[in-house]
Amino acid sequence: MFLLEDKTYLWLLIGIPVIVLLYAMVIFWQKRTQRKFADKELLDRLSPNRSTGKQVLKIVLLCLAIASLVIALVNPQFGTKLETVKREGVDVVFAIDVSKSMLAEDIAPNRLEKSKQLVTQIINNLASDRVGIIAYAGSAFPQLPITTDYAAAKMFLQNMNTDMLSSQGTAIREAIELAKTYFNDDEQTNRVLFLISDGEDHEGNIEEIAAEAARQGIRIVTIGVGTPKGSPIPVRRNGVVQNYKKNNQGETVITRLEQETLKEIASEANGRYIDGSNTAQVVEEVTEILQNMDKKEFESQQIAEYKSQFQWFLGLGLLFLLLDILLLERQTSWLKRLNLFNEKRS
Repeated sequence: MFLLEDKTYLWLLIGIPVIVLLYAMVIFWQKRTQRKFADKELLDRLSPNRSTGKQVLKIVLLCLAIASLVIALVNPQFGTKLETVKREGVDVVFAIDVSKSMLAEDIAPNRLEKSKQLVTQIINNLASDRVGIIAYAGSAFPQLPITTDYAAAKMFLQNMNTDMLSSQGTAIREAIELAKTYFNDDEQTNRVLFLISDGEDHEGNIEEIAAEAARQGIRIVTIGVGTPKGSPIPVRRNGVVQNYKKNNQGETVITRLEQETLKEIASEANGRYIDGSNTAQVVEEVTEILQNMDKKEFESQQIAEYKSQFQWFLGLGLLFLLLDILLLERQTSWLKRLNLFNEKRS
């Protein structure tokens, strides 16, 4: 296993073709200028030790030095071993509403982005718990199965948007049904589903949905994102608001946070409703809930250690620079005898 610590420095490699281009232009200019004063045979007599091959070799060494130093800045790291570790934690599944109503901006920057911020902060405060992610609108879609890889979870989280699912609505039932497949142990008591939504456009039968989850041993914690006052749903093009979503009668649709719906789901499924407007408060309440739940022991494989390897590339870069400095552009007597560059002897 290997990773690059800071890929931003790779942009510096653009300097290599720029240097080669400038070098070619200088050589072209030199030859063009020299031909104005004398022909090639006379130039060879005037400067018999001139070596074109060494000039090319010097620029190659310089480019290799730059490439090596850039890789050193990026700091490639290699995992030394893969080991199995035992952990204790809670299996946490986040079901995130990605319906169009989540684009409403009654909570900054909008409901969906706020939901992603909340889940990111919750993940940042986890210790050894496993996480999974579900996206749902008119249907539910598995975004990430249960894992201990928090970096992957946050990456998948950031890619979520309202265009993921073509069918609109809020299929809470399907999200719960899908969440049940994430928990593979029928005996485990540490199942928790965090349902992040504005609660609007649900499909009804809330009591039945929540009771079914409770029978499966799934505790549902609902997090409401939005405001009861509500907000229109912006229709954007290239990041600019062009209009607001309208109903069949041509009236602007106002979407509101349905707190009672979310509270009812949480109550029926032995959970809790949390107001999602204050990130710090949400993280605090979620942490409290998880700490009070039974922990399950599980095994996971992970890279035990990454070791930085920048020093090898740093040394190689300095070596190339040293060779470039020591290598003269003119022929030396011993190299001239070896004729390494297949140049004509005078």
